[in-house]
Amino acid sequence: MSSAHTSGVLPSDTSQDVRTRAAGPYRQVAVLPVGSYEQHGPCLPLATDTLVACAIAREIAAAYPVHLLPPVTISCSHEHAAWPGTVSISSVTLHAVVRDIAQSLRRSGVEALVVVNGHGGNYVLGNVVQESADSGVRMALFPAPEDWEAARERAGVRTSLLSDMHAGEIETSILLHCHPELVRPGYESTDFIADDRRHLLTLGMSAYTESGVIGRPSLASAEKGKQLLATLADSFETYFSLVASDASAGGAPKTSDPEAPHRL
Repeated sequence: MSSAHTSGVLPSDTSQDVRTRAAGPYRQVAVLPVGSYEQHGPCLPLATDTLVACAIAREIAAAYPVHLLPPVTISCSHEHAAWPGTVSISSVTLHAVVRDIAQSLRRSGVEALVVVNGHGGNYVLGNVVQESADSGVRMALFPAPEDWEAARERAGVRTSLLSDMHAGEIETSILLHCHPELVRPGYESTDFIADDRRHLLTLGMSAYTESGVIGRPSLASAEKGKQLLATLADSFETYFSLVASDASAGGAPKTSDPEAPHRL
């Protein structure tokens, strides 16, 4: 399969690259990483969620013929407002941005969009996808919790998804693999667990952690980060099949190629 070209965080496709993929057997699928700009404790950068979303999206683009988009770097991080450097936009704004991107893609002939979400607080992205049924753009949200759980198990991540909430084993592992130069020393001693967070949206993160960390970054490793991304790329196959298939053919692939990705 041909794949998108990337250079660092930003894709480096030309218009000709996009045109060439459009001549392939699949409906064109765009992939939009959505991150955030929020505190991630003393050892991970404010851009962590964006870097994670972009790492997942790059892994996808290396394996599937998708149109990789540049990331949305600021989103809904209001629960982190107690820490300096955090920047947020409203859920209404994020909803409008993603919707406008989807409609712009449609006008240019791209009829499917997968949103790769790197920040758990971007609840509104689920609504954007939910509301897309009649928009003319087939949409999906990735990864689902089940995808993260499969990746966690395969990579040998010891912290549960409940405990690994923020700047923990998963995020630190992915950055150690993709951007080790951005991980500050001392992450091994910042573990903190706060599993009961039922009032998080009311009180914010500062009610549950002083450092900004909830998780066990001391267990992180670059190898775990590599395996997490590889498993997520495998999980994406089903999503690609759903959004890239030809709806007019009842969901069947637009090719009889036996090497095409498995379809549900």
